[in-house]
Amino acid sequence: MAQRFAGIAYLYVGSNMLALRGNFTVSPSPVERTMIAGQDGVHGYQELPRVPFIEGDISTTRGLALEDLDGATDVNVVAQLANGWQYSLIGATCKAALEANARDGQVRVRWEGLWCEEMAIDMPVAPVQLAAR
Repeated sequence: MAQRFAGIAYLYVGSNMLALRGNFTVSPSPVERTMIAGQDGVHGYQELPRVPFIEGDISTTRGLALEDLDGATDVNVVAQLANGWQYSLIGATCKAALEANARDGQVRVRWEGLWCEEMAIDMPVAPVQLAAR
């Protein structure tokens, strides 16, 4: 039997669900590793902290104020994906500068946070509002 693993997704900032348009990316990794090689072979790797993020195109619906997105600091951003995984970006800040694409009615938004939690969920049939934290 085929399984759904892509497509439907929901995006919440605080307790507000946004109209997710597409080009949605979740990058939860807290570190980045780079292999280090010398003239005599591979010596090991370097590990540095990195900033986890959630990014996507949002429809510029009537109720969406770019000022509100731009001013968002210390918010929780939650992505629920079709594959049954939920990612919660904690202590997130909207990384400006926002550029609204009037032709397509969308804006690309990127939130960067302190850390990102991954959790398996049962994908809801219809979106549900999250309780405010």
